[in-house]
Amino acid sequence: MDPPSRPLPPIHHLSLELILIPPILLAIATALSLFTHSDADLYMLYSQCHSHARLGWLSRVPMFGPLACFLVSFFQEALLSPVRSKGIMSVILSYVAGLLTITTVESSRLCNQTAFFLAFPTATWLIFDLVGGALVWEIVIIPAFFHRAKVVILARRQGTTTSEGEEAAEPELVLGAPRHLSTLVESISIPVSIAIGYILPSLLILLLPSNKTTVPILVWLFFPVWVSFLHQGVRTALLHVFKDHPTWPRPFHLETSLLPLVLTYAAPILLSLASHIYLIVTLFTHPHDDRKEMTLATTRFIMVNMVFVGLTVLYWAFIEAGWQTALVMLLVTVLAGPGAGVCVGWIWRESAVGVDWIGRRFGPRGAVIAVAVGGTGSRRGSDGEQGEQRGQEGGNGLSEETPLLR
Repeated sequence: MDPPSRPLPPIHHLSLELILIPPILLAIATALSLFTHSDADLYMLYSQCHSHARLGWLSRVPMFGPLACFLVSFFQEALLSPVRSKGIMSVILSYVAGLLTITTVESSRLCNQTAFFLAFPTATWLIFDLVGGALVWEIVIIPAFFHRAKVVILARRQGTTTSEGEEAAEPELVLGAPRHLSTLVESISIPVSIAIGYILPSLLILLLPSNKTTVPILVWLFFPVWVSFLHQGVRTALLHVFKDHPTWPRPFHLETSLLPLVLTYAAPILLSLASHIYLIVTLFTHPHDDRKEMTLATTRFIMVNMVFVGLTVLYWAFIEAGWQTALVMLLVTVLAGPGAGVCVGWIWRESAVGVDWIGRRFGPRGAVIAVAVGGTGSRRGSDGEQGEQRGQEGGNGLSEETPLLR
Protein backbone atom coordinates (compact mmCIF):
# COMPACT_ATOMS: atom_id res chain seq x y z
CA MET A 1 0.00 0.00 0.00
CA ASP A 2 1.33 3.41 -0.90
CA PRO A 3 1.99 5.77 2.00
CA PRO A 4 -0.32 8.76 2.32
CA SER A 5 0.72 11.55 0.02
CA ARG A 6 1.96 14.79 1.49
CA PRO A 7 0.62 18.14 0.29
CA LEU A 8 2.86 19.71 -2.31
CA PRO A 9 4.85 22.79 -1.21
CA PRO A 10 3.56 26.20 -2.39
CA ILE A 11 6.27 26.42 -5.07
CA HIS A 12 4.29 23.85 -7.11
CA HIS A 13 1.02 25.71 -7.41
CA LEU A 14 1.85 29.41 -6.95
CA SER A 15 3.18 31.55 -9.78
CA LEU A 16 6.70 32.96 -9.57
CA GLU A 17 5.34 36.49 -9.60
CA LEU A 18 3.16 35.79 -6.57
CA ILE A 19 5.96 34.02 -4.72
CA LEU A 20 8.30 36.99 -5.16
CA ILE A 21 5.92 39.52 -3.58
CA PRO A 22 6.90 38.75 0.07
CA PRO A 23 10.67 39.04 -0.59
CA ILE A 24 10.07 42.42 -2.25
CA LEU A 25 7.99 43.55 0.72
CA LEU A 26 10.71 42.27 3.08
CA ALA A 27 13.30 44.23 1.09
CA ILE A 28 11.27 47.42 1.47
CA ALA A 29 10.83 46.75 5.19
CA THR A 30 14.57 46.08 5.51
CA ALA A 31 15.48 49.36 3.86
CA LEU A 32 13.07 51.31 6.06
CA SER A 33 14.25 49.56 9.24
CA LEU A 34 17.93 50.08 8.46
CA PHE A 35 17.26 53.75 7.71
CA THR A 36 15.42 54.08 11.01
CA HIS A 37 18.25 52.41 12.94
CA SER A 38 21.03 54.33 11.18
CA ASP A 39 22.44 56.20 14.14
CA ALA A 40 24.37 59.45 13.71
CA ASP A 41 27.36 57.67 15.26
CA LEU A 42 27.60 55.50 12.14
CA TYR A 43 27.89 58.57 9.92
CA MET A 44 30.53 59.98 12.25
CA LEU A 45 32.44 56.72 11.99
CA TYR A 46 32.62 57.01 8.21
CA SER A 47 33.51 60.70 8.51
CA GLN A 48 36.50 59.81 10.66
CA CYS A 49 37.68 57.32 8.04
CA HIS A 50 37.12 59.79 5.20
CA SER A 51 39.21 62.39 6.99
CA HIS A 52 41.93 59.79 7.73
CA ALA A 53 41.49 60.35 11.47
CA ARG A 54 40.93 56.63 12.00
CA LEU A 55 43.17 53.76 10.79
CA GLY A 56 45.26 56.14 8.70
CA TRP A 57 47.29 53.41 7.01
CA LEU A 58 44.07 51.84 5.69
CA SER A 59 41.92 54.92 5.09
CA ARG A 60 44.59 56.45 2.84
CA VAL A 61 44.47 53.57 0.36
CA PRO A 62 43.25 55.10 -2.94
CA MET A 63 39.56 54.63 -3.85
CA PHE A 64 38.64 51.86 -1.41
CA GLY A 65 40.52 53.07 1.67
CA PRO A 66 37.73 55.02 3.43
CA LEU A 67 35.16 52.24 2.82
CA ALA A 68 37.55 49.52 4.03
CA CYS A 69 38.40 51.64 7.08
CA PHE A 70 34.70 52.11 7.82
CA LEU A 71 33.88 48.39 7.53
CA VAL A 72 36.81 47.36 9.74
CA SER A 73 35.99 50.07 12.30
CA PHE A 74 32.30 49.12 12.18
CA PHE A 75 32.97 45.50 13.14
CA GLN A 76 35.61 46.52 15.69
CA GLU A 77 33.03 48.64 17.44
CA ALA A 78 30.46 45.84 17.21
CA LEU A 79 32.89 43.51 19.02
CA LEU A 80 34.14 46.06 21.55
CA SER A 81 32.04 44.97 24.53
CA PRO A 82 33.65 41.87 26.12
CA VAL A 83 30.37 40.18 27.11
CA ARG A 84 27.10 41.18 25.46
CA SER A 85 28.26 42.21 21.99
CA LYS A 86 30.57 39.21 21.64
CA GLY A 87 27.71 36.93 22.64
CA ILE A 88 25.44 38.49 20.03
CA MET A 89 28.11 38.48 17.34
CA SER A 90 29.03 34.85 18.01
CA VAL A 91 25.40 33.84 17.35
CA ILE A 92 25.29 35.93 14.18
CA LEU A 93 28.62 34.61 12.88
CA SER A 94 27.55 31.01 13.51
CA TYR A 95 24.33 31.72 11.61
CA VAL A 96 26.33 33.01 8.66
CA ALA A 97 28.40 29.80 8.83
CA GLY A 98 25.17 27.81 8.47
CA LEU A 99 23.98 29.93 5.54
CA LEU A 100 27.37 29.64 3.86
CA THR A 101 27.25 25.86 4.26
CA ILE A 102 23.82 25.40 2.69
CA THR A 103 24.53 27.71 -0.26
CA THR A 104 27.86 25.95 -0.91
CA VAL A 105 26.09 22.58 -0.80
CA GLU A 106 23.45 23.83 -3.24
CA SER A 107 26.13 25.20 -5.57
CA SER A 108 27.59 21.69 -5.81
CA ARG A 109 24.38 19.88 -6.75
CA LEU A 110 24.19 18.58 -10.30
CA CYS A 111 20.88 20.30 -10.94
CA ASN A 112 22.32 23.75 -10.21
CA GLN A 113 25.42 23.59 -12.38
CA THR A 114 23.82 25.64 -15.17
CA ALA A 115 22.30 28.26 -12.83
CA PHE A 116 24.99 30.95 -12.55
CA PHE A 117 24.02 32.61 -9.26
CA LEU A 118 23.52 29.23 -7.60
CA ALA A 119 26.61 27.48 -8.97
CA PHE A 120 28.90 30.50 -8.34
CA PRO A 121 27.71 32.22 -5.14
CA THR A 122 30.96 34.06 -4.37
CA ALA A 123 29.92 37.38 -5.93
CA THR A 124 26.55 37.52 -4.18
CA TRP A 125 28.17 36.62 -0.86
CA LEU A 126 30.74 39.40 -1.31
CA ILE A 127 28.01 41.95 -1.99
CA PHE A 128 26.06 40.70 1.02
CA ASP A 129 29.11 40.92 3.27
CA LEU A 130 30.49 44.26 2.10
CA VAL A 131 27.52 46.45 1.21
CA GLY A 132 24.19 44.71 0.54
CA GLY A 133 23.25 42.87 3.71
CA ALA A 134 19.78 41.35 3.86
CA LEU A 135 18.74 43.08 0.62
CA VAL A 136 20.99 40.70 -1.33
CA TRP A 137 19.09 37.70 0.05
CA GLU A 138 15.72 39.28 -0.64
CA ILE A 139 16.42 40.64 -4.12
CA VAL A 140 19.05 38.29 -5.59
CA ILE A 141 19.67 34.98 -3.79
CA ILE A 142 16.14 33.88 -2.89
CA PRO A 143 14.60 34.90 -6.26
CA ALA A 144 17.40 32.99 -8.02
CA PHE A 145 16.51 29.82 -6.10
CA PHE A 146 12.79 30.29 -6.72
CA HIS A 147 13.39 30.78 -10.44
CA ARG A 148 15.53 27.66 -10.58
CA ALA A 149 12.87 25.68 -8.70
CA LYS A 150 10.28 26.70 -11.28
CA VAL A 151 12.61 25.66 -14.10
CA VAL A 152 13.06 22.25 -12.50
CA ILE A 153 9.33 21.79 -11.93
CA LEU A 154 8.61 22.68 -15.56
CA ALA A 155 11.32 20.30 -16.76
CA ARG A 156 9.88 17.44 -14.73
CA ARG A 157 6.38 18.08 -15.99
CA GLN A 158 7.56 18.10 -19.59
CA GLY A 159 9.83 15.10 -19.20
CA THR A 160 12.71 14.56 -21.59
CA THR A 161 10.78 16.02 -24.52
CA THR A 162 8.55 19.04 -24.94
CA SER A 163 4.94 18.89 -26.13
CA GLU A 164 6.22 19.51 -29.67
CA GLY A 165 8.46 16.44 -29.49
CA GLU A 166 11.69 18.43 -29.17
CA GLU A 167 14.37 17.51 -26.67
CA ALA A 168 14.08 19.41 -23.39
CA ALA A 169 16.62 22.15 -22.75
CA GLU A 170 17.99 20.42 -19.63
CA PRO A 171 17.11 16.70 -19.75
CA GLU A 172 19.52 16.07 -16.84
CA LEU A 173 16.92 17.63 -14.54
CA VAL A 174 14.64 14.67 -15.30
CA LEU A 175 17.02 11.77 -15.87
CA GLY A 176 19.71 10.60 -13.48
CA ALA A 177 20.06 12.03 -9.97
CA PRO A 178 19.83 15.83 -10.09
CA ARG A 179 19.89 16.27 -6.28
CA HIS A 180 23.28 14.54 -6.03
CA LEU A 181 26.42 16.52 -5.33
CA SER A 182 28.87 16.47 -8.20
CA THR A 183 31.44 14.25 -6.47
CA LEU A 184 31.99 12.54 -3.11
CA VAL A 185 35.04 14.70 -2.37
CA GLU A 186 32.62 17.60 -1.81
CA SER A 187 31.95 16.08 1.62
CA ILE A 188 35.53 17.07 2.49
CA SER A 189 36.12 20.16 0.34
CA ILE A 190 33.00 21.98 1.59
CA PRO A 191 33.60 21.69 5.37
CA VAL A 192 37.36 22.24 5.03
CA SER A 193 36.92 25.39 2.94
CA ILE A 194 34.33 26.86 5.31
CA ALA A 195 36.34 25.92 8.42
CA ILE A 196 39.55 27.55 7.17
CA GLY A 197 38.12 30.34 5.01
CA TYR A 198 35.34 31.53 7.33
CA ILE A 199 35.19 29.90 10.77
CA LEU A 200 38.88 30.39 11.62
CA PRO A 201 38.89 34.14 10.80
CA SER A 202 35.58 34.50 12.68
CA LEU A 203 37.07 32.90 15.79
CA LEU A 204 40.07 35.20 15.57
CA ILE A 205 38.00 38.38 15.50
CA LEU A 206 35.88 37.09 18.38
CA LEU A 207 38.72 35.97 20.63
CA LEU A 208 41.49 38.50 19.97
CA PRO A 209 41.63 41.79 21.91
CA SER A 210 39.89 44.60 20.04
CA ASN A 211 43.14 46.52 19.46
CA LYS A 212 44.55 43.53 17.57
CA THR A 213 41.62 42.77 15.28
CA THR A 214 42.23 45.28 12.47
CA VAL A 215 44.03 42.91 10.12
CA PRO A 216 41.92 39.83 11.05
CA ILE A 217 38.71 41.76 10.34
CA LEU A 218 40.12 43.02 7.04
CA VAL A 219 40.93 39.44 6.08
CA TRP A 220 37.56 38.19 7.35
CA LEU A 221 35.65 40.69 5.19
CA PHE A 222 36.69 38.76 2.09
CA PHE A 223 35.75 35.31 3.41
CA PRO A 224 33.63 34.45 0.32
CA VAL A 225 36.79 34.63 -1.80
CA TRP A 226 38.84 32.47 0.58
CA VAL A 227 36.06 29.89 0.87
CA SER A 228 35.70 29.72 -2.91
CA PHE A 229 39.44 29.34 -3.52
CA LEU A 230 39.78 26.68 -0.84
CA HIS A 231 36.69 24.83 -2.04
CA GLN A 232 37.96 24.62 -5.60
CA GLY A 233 41.54 23.89 -4.55
CA VAL A 234 40.73 21.10 -2.08
CA ARG A 235 38.26 19.51 -4.49
CA THR A 236 40.75 19.59 -7.38
CA ALA A 237 43.53 18.15 -5.22
CA LEU A 238 41.38 15.33 -3.85
CA LEU A 239 40.04 14.46 -7.29
CA HIS A 240 43.62 14.21 -8.53
CA VAL A 241 44.58 11.95 -5.61
CA PHE A 242 41.51 9.71 -5.93
CA LYS A 243 41.08 9.85 -9.70
CA ASP A 244 41.30 6.05 -9.99
CA HIS A 245 39.13 5.32 -6.97
CA PRO A 246 35.80 3.61 -7.78
CA THR A 247 33.73 5.86 -5.47
CA TRP A 248 35.30 9.24 -4.69
CA PRO A 249 34.97 10.84 -8.16
CA ARG A 250 31.32 9.78 -8.45
CA PRO A 251 28.23 11.88 -7.62
CA PHE A 252 26.48 11.08 -4.35
CA HIS A 253 23.44 12.17 -2.38
CA LEU A 254 24.59 14.01 0.73
CA GLU A 255 21.49 13.67 2.89
CA THR A 256 21.34 9.87 2.58
CA SER A 257 25.06 9.38 3.33
CA LEU A 258 25.57 9.63 7.10
CA LEU A 259 29.31 10.25 7.41
CA PRO A 260 29.49 12.94 4.68
CA LEU A 261 26.37 14.54 6.15
CA VAL A 262 27.97 14.76 9.61
CA LEU A 263 31.25 16.08 8.18
CA THR A 264 29.47 18.78 6.20
CA TYR A 265 27.16 20.15 8.88
CA ALA A 266 28.93 19.38 12.18
CA ALA A 267 30.97 22.58 12.49
CA PRO A 268 28.19 25.17 11.95
CA ILE A 269 25.75 23.22 14.14
CA LEU A 270 28.21 22.83 17.05
CA LEU A 271 29.31 26.47 16.80
CA SER A 272 25.69 27.59 16.77
CA LEU A 273 24.91 25.52 19.85
CA ALA A 274 27.99 26.81 21.71
CA SER A 275 27.29 30.46 20.87
CA HIS A 276 23.60 30.04 21.74
CA ILE A 277 24.46 28.63 25.17
CA TYR A 278 27.09 31.33 25.74
CA LEU A 279 24.63 34.13 24.96
CA ILE A 280 21.94 32.68 27.23
CA VAL A 281 24.42 32.21 30.09
CA THR A 282 25.75 35.77 29.77
CA LEU A 283 22.21 37.17 29.82
CA PHE A 284 21.78 35.66 33.31
CA THR A 285 25.30 36.15 34.67
CA HIS A 286 25.71 39.69 33.27
CA PRO A 287 22.21 41.16 33.16
CA HIS A 288 23.62 44.68 32.75
CA ASP A 289 24.27 45.52 29.11
CA ASP A 290 27.96 46.50 28.86
CA ARG A 291 27.70 47.95 25.36
CA LYS A 292 28.54 51.61 24.90
CA GLU A 293 26.77 53.95 22.51
CA MET A 294 28.77 53.16 19.35
CA THR A 295 28.70 49.41 20.05
CA LEU A 296 24.94 49.58 20.56
CA ALA A 297 24.52 51.37 17.23
CA THR A 298 26.63 48.87 15.26
CA THR A 299 25.22 45.70 16.82
CA ARG A 300 21.66 47.00 16.44
CA PHE A 301 22.30 47.63 12.74
CA ILE A 302 23.72 44.11 12.29
CA MET A 303 20.87 42.50 14.23
CA VAL A 304 18.21 44.23 12.13
CA ASN A 305 19.97 42.96 8.99
CA MET A 306 20.17 39.39 10.24
CA VAL A 307 16.58 39.31 11.50
CA PHE A 308 15.39 40.09 7.98
CA VAL A 309 17.79 37.50 6.54
CA GLY A 310 16.29 34.96 8.94
CA LEU A 311 12.73 35.84 7.94
CA THR A 312 13.64 35.55 4.28
CA VAL A 313 15.30 32.14 4.73
CA LEU A 314 12.30 30.94 6.76
CA TYR A 315 9.99 32.00 3.92
CA TRP A 316 12.30 30.26 1.44
CA ALA A 317 12.02 26.98 3.39
CA PHE A 318 8.24 27.29 3.59
CA ILE A 319 7.77 27.96 -0.14
CA GLU A 320 10.05 25.16 -1.36
CA ALA A 321 9.44 22.47 1.27
CA GLY A 322 6.26 23.32 3.19
CA TRP A 323 5.35 24.50 6.67
CA GLN A 324 6.84 21.46 8.45
CA THR A 325 10.34 22.36 7.30
CA ALA A 326 9.89 25.99 8.31
CA LEU A 327 8.61 24.87 11.72
CA VAL A 328 11.57 22.53 12.25
CA MET A 329 13.95 25.36 11.33
CA LEU A 330 12.23 27.68 13.78
CA LEU A 331 12.15 25.17 16.66
CA VAL A 332 15.81 24.19 16.30
CA THR A 333 16.71 27.89 16.17
CA VAL A 334 15.03 28.41 19.54
CA LEU A 335 16.78 25.39 21.04
CA ALA A 336 20.26 25.56 19.48
CA GLY A 337 20.61 28.89 17.69
CA PRO A 338 19.95 30.04 14.13
CA GLY A 339 23.04 28.37 12.65
CA ALA A 340 21.86 24.96 13.81
CA GLY A 341 18.31 25.84 12.81
CA VAL A 342 19.15 26.56 9.21
CA CYS A 343 21.36 23.44 8.88
CA VAL A 344 18.90 21.02 10.48
CA GLY A 345 16.08 22.68 8.56
CA TRP A 346 17.99 22.18 5.33
CA ILE A 347 18.49 18.49 6.04
CA TRP A 348 14.79 18.19 6.84
CA ARG A 349 13.99 20.11 3.67
CA GLU A 350 15.80 17.49 1.63
CA SER A 351 13.78 14.73 3.28
CA ALA A 352 10.64 16.58 2.19
CA VAL A 353 11.65 17.04 -1.44
CA GLY A 354 14.52 14.58 -1.93
CA VAL A 355 15.08 11.10 -3.25
CA ASP A 356 13.92 8.97 -0.32
CA TRP A 357 10.41 10.39 -0.22
CA ILE A 358 10.17 10.32 -4.01
CA GLY A 359 11.20 6.68 -4.03
CA ARG A 360 8.56 5.81 -1.42
CA ARG A 361 5.79 7.87 -2.96
CA PHE A 362 6.34 7.21 -6.64
CA GLY A 363 8.06 3.86 -6.46
CA PRO A 364 10.63 2.84 -9.08
CA ARG A 365 9.75 5.83 -11.26
CA GLY A 366 11.28 8.16 -8.72
CA ALA A 367 14.05 5.93 -7.41
CA VAL A 368 17.64 7.04 -7.82
CA ILE A 369 21.06 5.78 -6.92
CA ALA A 370 22.45 6.87 -3.54
CA VAL A 371 26.15 6.21 -3.15
CA ALA A 372 27.57 6.03 0.36
CA VAL A 373 31.21 6.29 1.37
CA GLY A 374 33.04 3.24 0.13
CA GLY A 375 29.92 1.77 -1.43
CA THR A 376 28.30 1.63 -4.83
CA GLY A 377 24.90 0.25 -3.92
CA SER A 378 21.94 0.97 -6.17
CA ARG A 379 18.37 1.35 -5.04
CA ARG A 380 16.92 0.20 -8.31
CA GLY A 381 15.83 -3.37 -8.58
CA SER A 382 14.53 -5.12 -11.66
CA ASP A 383 11.23 -3.29 -11.29
CA GLY A 384 13.12 -0.03 -11.03
CA GLU A 385 14.97 -0.73 -14.28
CA GLN A 386 11.70 -1.49 -16.02
CA GLY A 387 10.18 1.69 -14.57
CA GLU A 388 13.12 3.72 -15.77
CA GLN A 389 12.85 2.18 -19.22
CA ARG A 390 9.16 3.06 -19.35
CA GLY A 391 10.00 6.57 -18.20
CA GLN A 392 12.51 7.02 -20.99
CA GLU A 393 10.08 5.74 -23.58
CA GLY A 394 7.34 8.09 -22.36
CA GLY A 395 9.19 11.32 -21.71
CA ASN A 396 6.06 13.21 -20.71
CA GLY A 397 4.91 10.67 -18.15
CA LEU A 398 5.59 12.91 -15.12
CA SER A 399 2.53 14.39 -13.45
CA GLU A 400 2.03 17.77 -11.89
CA GLU A 401 2.27 16.14 -8.47
CA THR A 402 5.89 15.17 -9.00
CA PRO A 403 7.70 16.87 -6.11
CA LEU A 404 10.54 19.33 -6.45
CA LEU A 405 13.92 17.95 -7.39
CA ARG A 406 16.68 20.50 -7.66
